[in-house]
Amino acid sequence: MLWLIAILIVGVVLVFWLGATTSYDRDLKHTQLTAALPSFNERGTAQLVRIIVDGREFRARISGFDHPAPKGDLILLHGFPETSAMWSPLLEAAGAAGYRSVAFDQRGYSPGARPAAVSEYVVGNLGQDVLDVADAVGFKDFHLVGHDWGSGVGWHLVTARPQRLKSWTSLSIPHIAAFGAAISEDPDQRRKSSYMLLFRTPVVAEWLFAFNRFALMRKAMYNDHTQAQRDEYLQVMAEPGALTAALNWYRAPMSLQPDEQVSPDVDLPVLFIWGKNDPAVGSWAVEAQRQYMKGPFTEIELDTGHWIMETTPETAVAAIVRHLDSI
Repeated sequence: MLWLIAILIVGVVLVFWLGATTSYDRDLKHTQLTAALPSFNERGTAQLVRIIVDGREFRARISGFDHPAPKGDLILLHGFPETSAMWSPLLEAAGAAGYRSVAFDQRGYSPGARPAAVSEYVVGNLGQDVLDVADAVGFKDFHLVGHDWGSGVGWHLVTARPQRLKSWTSLSIPHIAAFGAAISEDPDQRRKSSYMLLFRTPVVAEWLFAFNRFALMRKAMYNDHTQAQRDEYLQVMAEPGALTAALNWYRAPMSLQPDEQVSPDVDLPVLFIWGKNDPAVGSWAVEAQRQYMKGPFTEIELDTGHWIMETTPETAVAAIVRHLDSI
């Protein structure tokens, strides 16, 4: 009987291994397409570019660099498992409103900035990427907008390195101190965040997500996204190493640089937009974050879920542009 159980287990493992490994794009089509993009030039006309920073290359979407007198500068940070494509409606609106904007595929998502070690994905490194990109495109100070893990990076910069930020907009994820407290103290948030245990499990998470041509991602995570967005996201994730790099954001410790002294209080103007039906975020953290807001603070609750830019793009874009214009 034991040998039969062992055979069944081995069979299941082999099925998942084959179903996952055969889903990857060994031709690296996305890497090839990215390598063919022009490098950033502030006087260029390309809207999809490579931003080169100390040997790393970030694939990025830009808008508004043709403005002779821009109102301000804006950087947009995507989350898991998306790319800068999620920000297309805001890039267009912000450019039309007079802002120079950059949305870049962050560390692990850009083929030219995909280190293998988990330690490379600590939040201090992810935050430094934002500042390095800002330097590369000539942004002295800038507005910052983030969603999901992009919000996690944004909250890090807001609390640890806010000197160059003019304002902060977070979609879906509340202040990281409040969110951490909610995971510790609120049973509902612990339940909502339990998926992170899977994401942090090496190999198992990769096999589950990649199995059958990334069926789980296609059916469970990308239902609210456009076909063009789904195509881009899956093209990125299908490259060997990309899915692991994206999951390494969850696996790396939330550690800071040794010289970073962090107060949870936020003096910057903050806009927070969240969906009350978000399966990953509960109201406990949303309410708890208000104690840290010492500057102008606006909170908008929408009747939607986690994918705010996909389900309510007009409402979210209008609110963000109003927020930028108010600074």
